Amino acid sequence: MITVLLVIHLIIAIALVGTVLLQRSEGGGLGMGSGGGGGGMGGFMSGRDTANLLTRTTGILAAGFFVTSMSLAILYGGSRQAKSILDEPVPVKVEETQKSSEPSAPVAK
Repeated sequence: MITVLLVIHLIIAIALVGTVLLQRSEGGGLGMGSGGGGGGMGGFMSGRDTANLLTRTTGILAAGFFVTSMSLAILYGGSRQAKSILDEPVPVKVEETQKSSEPSAPVAK
């Protein structure tokens, strides 16, 4: 469940970045000049229609991103219990336990 939601979240994030980059900063869509429309389109979508479509798409993707972010936060954090690092035992190094269990041999000089 979480993996599927995470994949959907990543797809939405990539699509959101793409739609934001397609928009023009002054409000015209697809970075077209003041003429709008594009040469061979024949008036299929004017500059204003494209800007409205991109604005709506950005809003929908942003809402989806928000919902998936909150869902992932709830699913990942819901099973955790608050704990302190002071409650955990101190880890013992492996080297120290091996040295203490072996008998020390006399060193020949």
